[in-house]
Amino acid sequence: MKMHLCYSKEERTTRIEYKNVKGVEIPVIKYKIYDRFPELVTGFSTRLGGVSTGHLSSMNLSFSRGDDRENVMENHRRFAEAVGYETSTLVFSDQVHDICIRCVDKDDRGKGIIKESDIKATDGLVTNESNTALMTFYADCVPLYAYDPVKKVVALAHSGWKGTVAHIGSELIRHMEEKYGSKAKDIYCAIGPSICRKCYEVSEDVAHRFREEFDEAIYDKLVDEKGNGKFMLDLWLACYYNFILAGVEESHIAMPDICTCCNSEVLFSHRASHGMRGNLAAVAMLKGD
Repeated sequence: MKMHLCYSKEERTTRIEYKNVKGVEIPVIKYKIYDRFPELVTGFSTRLGGVSTGHLSSMNLSFSRGDDRENVMENHRRFAEAVGYETSTLVFSDQVHDICIRCVDKDDRGKGIIKESDIKATDGLVTNESNTALMTFYADCVPLYAYDPVKKVVALAHSGWKGTVAHIGSELIRHMEEKYGSKAKDIYCAIGPSICRKCYEVSEDVAHRFREEFDEAIYDKLVDEKGNGKFMLDLWLACYYNFILAGVEESHIAMPDICTCCNSEVLFSHRASHGMRGNLAAVAMLKGD
């Protein structure tokens, strides 16, 4: 699988692992920062190795994109086997580009995939229970992973521009602190594959929102003005600063090195496909005994 990288080989924060499932090689994007924690299962999907067709081909993991349900279920079965969890343990988010974060436990397993879910308008999930696999969905927006190896708390959040400007990354860390007793200095974070600065053009009103929410020194690093009311926005760096502002150590944050829009042949990108796409997924789970 060839992929355009946003950083050099020496600076790679991710790697791609392959698992043979039913005679098909399933690629899974992994973050090196989590290699030191054998109790943690994480992964990010590509659009390769599934059974969906057309603009959803082939590893579409969303039931909301007009795909055949059995195709999506088979894609989930394949991805789960490749990463190392059971589909029955999954808990889905219900993303609305807000900053609602929900604590989940064993009673929430299966919600969104094999049983009806009461998790509504929720862009972030947190748990300290093993064998409870959190899953959030993407096609350019930013996946945020967080793990506290001291309290054994894992979290995922979906951070589009609205969530980013509302500091969902900071909210995720505060949620872990308030609900589970985590300390920001103990938490390891990863910012997942998503749209890069050179691909993400926004309007003046969006840039203005970031100017209002971030101090001038940070804002100047996030945004470049193109003229004609257009700006280039660095969501990756904004998410980084949201973690820093919450107290996460700089050395505990892994930046992305893969852009979804630059790699739309192997990753779903809403912008590159003009909305004709499936969904990628991030997953995170604590292993059971």
